[in-house]
Amino acid sequence: MELLDNFKAIEVETPVDKIIRQIRSLIVSGYLAPGDKLPSERKLSEKLGVGRTYIRDAIKKLEFFGILTTHPQSGVVVNGTDISAMEGLFSNVMKIERPDFFSLVETRVSMELFSVQNATKRRTDEDLKNLEKALEAYEAKIKISQHAENEDFLFHLKIAEAGHNAVVKTMMLIILPDILAIYKKENFCGEDEKLKRLGEHRAILDAIKEKDADKAVLLMQEHLKNVLEFSKKIL
Repeated sequence: MELLDNFKAIEVETPVDKIIRQIRSLIVSGYLAPGDKLPSERKLSEKLGVGRTYIRDAIKKLEFFGILTTHPQSGVVVNGTDISAMEGLFSNVMKIERPDFFSLVETRVSMELFSVQNATKRRTDEDLKNLEKALEAYEAKIKISQHAENEDFLFHLKIAEAGHNAVVKTMMLIILPDILAIYKKENFCGEDEKLKRLGEHRAILDAIKEKDADKAVLLMQEHLKNVLEFSKKIL
């Protein structure tokens, strides 16, 4: 073994990572309890000496993991997750550092195909209602020409929920935030692409309603084909 093999690359934390670590410390220590509200983005930005974008990105990432929830009227609050579960979630948030984007997307595609197949067999009436709401939220954002990546991914998370496999859902929660960040950075979804994806979402939901597993899997494969090709171009 060469001497150089004993050295490890230095991982430089981003401002978002550091904000997440501070929030983690406050929650685990009990200073922030379930139901407590975080200070406003402006106050956190001033206190931490970073731009509001970093604060917003950290909050969104923690929202994906169910650690925080943003309420339109009352602001960002801590969810009622027990400490041991919270520790595990924070470990998941922090452990994927500068991931191989293609590997993340390839893993996502495999899980999506598995989830949509299960969803056609296991979905409940409540699952269908949740999928409809997620699709409506996505369509509403598109109609006013706003970014809809969060709503897009939420629809896919609802499919994972409808598949009723808790492990797959957790894995989706681990990888989706990192994929989402790259989508936004690269501006992957233009207006035409959003409309196309909306139609594909509707077709996938219809197949889930019809309990047609083969059709749902084929539709999901086609839906994610461009995403997989796009991921091969990102270094």
